[in-house]
Amino acid sequence: MKVLNDVLNYPLKIYQDQTFFCFSLDSIILANFAKINLRTKKILDLGTGNAIIPLILSLRTKAYIEGVEIQEDLYTLAQESIHFNHLDSRIRIYHQDMKEFAMNSEIFDSYDLIVSNPPYFKEEEKSIKNKDIHKVIARHEVMITLEEIIVIAFRLLKEGGTFCMIHRVDRFMEILFLLRKYHLEPKHIRFVHNQVQSKANMFYLEAMKGAKEGMTIDQPFILYQNGEESEEYSRMKKEVL
Repeated sequence: MKVLNDVLNYPLKIYQDQTFFCFSLDSIILANFAKINLRTKKILDLGTGNAIIPLILSLRTKAYIEGVEIQEDLYTLAQESIHFNHLDSRIRIYHQDMKEFAMNSEIFDSYDLIVSNPPYFKEEEKSIKNKDIHKVIARHEVMITLEEIIVIAFRLLKEGGTFCMIHRVDRFMEILFLLRKYHLEPKHIRFVHNQVQSKANMFYLEAMKGAKEGMTIDQPFILYQNGEESEEYSRMKKEVL
């Protein structure tokens, strides 16, 4: 059933269908951490879902934002949310397979920033999958692989443009290898921990097209401290960082 939800305490509303894959914390983190500066004029979200990332990014920048979503149901929800928040002139979503979208030579080397919260799990027969096709596509690489997403980001980014993503720690080395393979140099890493004492379960990453070697690892993002939300996490839930 379709419902209209608040987006944390942000001045936004979003349409969601609870039978589909709703937005999650990793998308919130990516939308808040993605590197935006005065040169950022055009942004693309690969696999935008119901457009939660473009919606939050619209609070951080006046740049033009686009998204690509292959699932028609999620695309429709994204369109409705954009219209409800009066963002039609600033956000455009394409209902298309991102592999086909990226074949348009007119958009090669055209984006300043590309973001993606991709499927986390490889497509393997032994994978445990949810029977809901929307959740399967969101979580497993059934429609596109991690490597294909990185190739698309390289193709569509301007020289010096930034690719930002969030992913599971268990694929960290694979991601670094693929980024360098396709000339996207990792520049900033930030690990996400549930608690100070816990192992990191996710990480946020920025890579730059055509950049020189040199990477920094920022202080970890901690969700809970002493049983309560950390100051940074609590602030993120109330306002964009």
